[in-house]
Amino acid sequence: MEAKNNLKQLIQMFSVFDGKDLDKVVDCFKTRLIKKNEILLCEGDIAKEFYFINSGCIRTYFITKQGHEKTRYLMIEPSIGTALTSFISQKPSFEFIDALENTEVLAISYKDFYRLADEIQAWKNFYLKIMEMAYSFQNRKIESLVTLSATERYKQLIKENPKIVQRVSNKILASYLDIKQETLSRLKSK
Repeated sequence: MEAKNNLKQLIQMFSVFDGKDLDKVVDCFKTRLIKKNEILLCEGDIAKEFYFINSGCIRTYFITKQGHEKTRYLMIEPSIGTALTSFISQKPSFEFIDALENTEVLAISYKDFYRLADEIQAWKNFYLKIMEMAYSFQNRKIESLVTLSATERYKQLIKENPKIVQRVSNKILASYLDIKQETLSRLKSK
């Protein structure tokens, strides 16, 4: 019950719902417990769920042709997300999703997500807000990769989301910042 209340609070931060519609939305989310290192989505699979992270941490990442992991997004409670391109298009994903900790998510299916967008204006508004946020986040990330040094990217992450630095391994943090682990170790030791 606590997880669904947390979900309600997060949803209401983005759109105004009446109680009946909010309950209808939240009832479409199913609780899933995910073990550390469990893969929720593999490259080539279609993202069929959208997640609310109630506790724990999941990430989306790619594997390059050279076999290197590149972390695109880290989701620590309370947050939302999925492999958006695959989820929206219902085409095979280029990325993976896995759990970095034992994690509790509430998941909504693609079918229910878009049915609610057709039926409930407040959910459609919520969807628009999260798409705007995702677009802005990705643009800021690209800008920082292009315009900031490794040190500046690391300092920006500490300022904007210190929990990530505390909870994620150096290997994953380095792949998220697009720097070498050795560089990250030097930055952390300063």
